[in-house]
Amino acid sequence: MWGTPDMVSKLEHVLVRTPTTVGNFVTDAQWREPDRNSLVREHNEFVQLLEKLGCKVHIASAVDGLVDAVYMHDPMIMTPHGAILLQMGKPVRQPEPAQIRKDLERIGVPILGELTGSAIADGGDKVWLDAKTLLIGHGYRTNGEGIAQIKRMLAPFGVEVHAFDLPHFQGPSAVLHLMSVLSPISHSRAVVYEPLAPIRLLEFLRSRNISWLTVNDTEVHTQGANILTIAPDVVVLAAGNPEIEGKLRESGVTVHIFNGENVAVKGDGGPTCLTAPLLRR
Repeated sequence: MWGTPDMVSKLEHVLVRTPTTVGNFVTDAQWREPDRNSLVREHNEFVQLLEKLGCKVHIASAVDGLVDAVYMHDPMIMTPHGAILLQMGKPVRQPEPAQIRKDLERIGVPILGELTGSAIADGGDKVWLDAKTLLIGHGYRTNGEGIAQIKRMLAPFGVEVHAFDLPHFQGPSAVLHLMSVLSPISHSRAVVYEPLAPIRLLEFLRSRNISWLTVNDTEVHTQGANILTIAPDVVVLAAGNPEIEGKLRESGVTVHIFNGENVAVKGDGGPTCLTAPLLRR
């Protein structure tokens, strides 16, 4: 019953992790210091919103010291055929795939494979367009060997993997994922931050007749381009992004606002980053 054929079909089961308040957010994880009292409250409100929208939310326990582990989207890639456990390039995140393995096994989610050797990848660098088309960003958090291993695991299922080079932007220590600049909101539309979007990616979207709404230079930093789609044209957006919120609503999208100033934005994550989707259909 498990698997996700794309990023927009009805989200039925999702895995999240309760945030820890114990750890070095700034020096080790490069967050802006959050209000630690607000971390769990904001996360609880997020879980309640997902449940209200019809999602079955599976909750994993906090792991003291692993402050980034709240971003459950990154240690794995959910495929139509089971989960791929990743290896993470950010040193403080390297224990996370072993943690999420325990959670997937507890729930009963099959594991298709795992990265080995020098391969690194983050789940935030992947976008499923459909069950046979996976887009991956090649950047500081996902390398060529990681992409090659993912391709090999998915080849028996006829999945085409298309890799796009991400820009240097703020360098290796900053986070820039493919999903920092691209979020599908339906089978034919997306939200895009054009200045950092690879040209070949935009050309590829056009070739698939996918149009997009643009995010401005301010709102990309408050996760205006990292949008969680619950169902086609039904999305969760981080608070504080009025321009893209207006564009979405004007184009017929139902927008649910999530206040994640501490648990999401201060760690440079958005609503998608907080979720590991387990079943869409």
